Amino acid sequence: MVNGERGGEESNGWNPWYGPLALLIGFVASIISGVVVVVIGHAAGSSLTNPTPAVTDVGTLVEEIGFVLSALWVASWTGWPRPAQFGVRRPPRFRLWQIALAVALAYVAFIVLSALWTVVVSQGSSEKYLVKDVGAHAGAAGVLAACLVLCVVAPVCEEFLFRGFIFGAIRNWRGPWLAAVITGVLFGAIHVGSAPVVDLVPLAVFGILLCGLRQLTGSLYPGIALHSLNNAAALVVNADWSFTAFLAVFIGSLALIAALVSLSQDRLKVALW
Repeated sequence: MVNGERGGEESNGWNPWYGPLALLIGFVASIISGVVVVVIGHAAGSSLTNPTPAVTDVGTLVEEIGFVLSALWVASWTGWPRPAQFGVRRPPRFRLWQIALAVALAYVAFIVLSALWTVVVSQGSSEKYLVKDVGAHAGAAGVLAACLVLCVVAPVCEEFLFRGFIFGAIRNWRGPWLAAVITGVLFGAIHVGSAPVVDLVPLAVFGILLCGLRQLTGSLYPGIALHSLNNAAALVVNADWSFTAFLAVFIGSLALIAALVSLSQDRLKVALW
């Protein structure tokens, strides 16, 4: 592969329709795997119509991993993929404070736009059912599982698929801005059923802002951090936890993500290079 023009990021050669196709494949796989997990959970005593938090967490984990695998599989159609093609690398030419500022500004923009949207539609949203589903009130084990799934696994896997692969593929077609809009819409659409309808537009906007971070920094890491921040805030607010709990969840999630990235860096290079 030859180097591209985005801070040394490698060009990928992906067709623009690869991204939506990988999403479709991952979605179908998630339905199949979800049914399997629910059936196995039912055999262990869980309800088919109202699965236990453990079954929900395992199903979500399998779904998120399936998204990553679908992206890797479709990406391999044009050659063995490399980490930098997905933005899996340190942001070039940016210092930590600059990255932190970009993430903070993107999050403030998301909060402001979400608030304006809530005013326009004259309706608030509620995700307390999601908090209950993932077990955020089900004791220490449930809390840890909820934090792991929502604030670590989901940000890493969804950023890899949406900003790492889908955005990277569509960007080859008409540039970054149209790619950001399309990717953001797809990101909002994939949350149908798991988030209140009123939240789908703000989620699409959030997806666009995450694409902006990816384009600006040339890295997936700032978007993962912002995604984790948003999920941690949503979890803490809807579970009625304290601000101290929010700091613990967010900082703990970032520390775990950083540790996983550090431990897997060499292995990932060997696997994908």
